[in-house]
Amino acid sequence: MKTVMITGCSSGFGLDTACHFLEKGWSVVATMRNPDPGLLPVSNRLRIVPLDVSVRESVAKAVDDAGPIDALVNNAGVGWLAPLEGTSHETLQRIFETNTLGTFEMTRAVLPQMRAKGAGVIVNVSSSVTLKPLPLASVYTASKAAVNAFTECLALEMAPFGIRTHLVLPGQAPTTNFGKTAMRLMQDSSCTPADYEDFVRKVMEAFRDPAGKEFTQSRDVVLAIWDAVTDTEAPLRIPAGKDSVALAA
Repeated sequence: MKTVMITGCSSGFGLDTACHFLEKGWSVVATMRNPDPGLLPVSNRLRIVPLDVSVRESVAKAVDDAGPIDALVNNAGVGWLAPLEGTSHETLQRIFETNTLGTFEMTRAVLPQMRAKGAGVIVNVSSSVTLKPLPLASVYTASKAAVNAFTECLALEMAPFGIRTHLVLPGQAPTTNFGKTAMRLMQDSSCTPADYEDFVRKVMEAFRDPAGKEFTQSRDVVLAIWDAVTDTEAPLRIPAGKDSVALAA
């Protein structure tokens, strides 16, 4: 029986991905900052492990508690939509510690065991915002673009050891908790200097207007992650969702 470790399983893509792997007969190590066993179905193939990817000691303990794994899915992340001038240093630090450095540290923590057995898969969940410049997304996009570059270079480093690395690029998913949080943050007036208010209002209106838009569904991302883990011929970059596929094309 194979084992997958998934970060950020308290909601959204991470939660649905954990459920999918359980349904497919895998052993799942589901990580959350605040573990809640009630979120996932009861299974003797499930372990819920506390993890804050922004804390190195937490990363080390979670990987140690997980034991041998065959695949790592770096899904944990925070969204942010705001002008750069309205983004505090503390927010910048939190976003990069979670989205970027957290991915780096989780990957580094599992590589020794994968390298020792000459096999393993690492899937990093990035974003389609890296495929097209968007207003108010400079900080978030930068945090994910770094993950893209990291994953592509890591693929070359790990290939001699039999370890595959992949990027999954979800499109816009406003119905998930992640999307709702990002939208709520963008509406926070404390993040919007006065000179930006009219611009932010227009961007908000565009985000709210679904006419002619095709959004990403959670299942699109789950299946993309599943393919990345299980298909040895899967491409390094996998767009997930109709809007992401269109951008990638």
